[in-house]
Amino acid sequence: MAKTPANEIFSTLKTYFNQLSDGERTPAEVATALNGWAKESAESVKAKIAEEVEATVSKMGFIKREEYDLLLERVSQLESAGLKKAKSIAGSKKKSVKDSSKISKKPSTKVEAKSVKKRTTKKASM
Repeated sequence: MAKTPANEIFSTLKTYFNQLSDGERTPAEVATALNGWAKESAESVKAKIAEEVEATVSKMGFIKREEYDLLLERVSQLESAGLKKAKSIAGSKKKSVKDSSKISKKPSTKVEAKSVKKRTTKKASM
């Protein structure tokens, strides 16, 4: 049967006081041992609490702040990469539109426009 935390504390304290009263240890040694034991116990309790909190928070669907910050940074990177790609695609489309406008057969002068108009009206009246 496992000891309860309260029984474990009392058992440890009893052991140290028995050693002190029997002269096996000095008060300074007992105090140092108790301080070490208290620090170890505190670290153990903190670790257990952290594990339990993490498990509970994970079950609830939450994430740590560090994970959230990393996710925001990654989204920003992806968005900026997407914008760069979109701009390059838009730039290439503009170039192709400009190139096709150079190829179109629009008259460049008023004289050419009139001659094109005359030719099209003559064909339509026949």
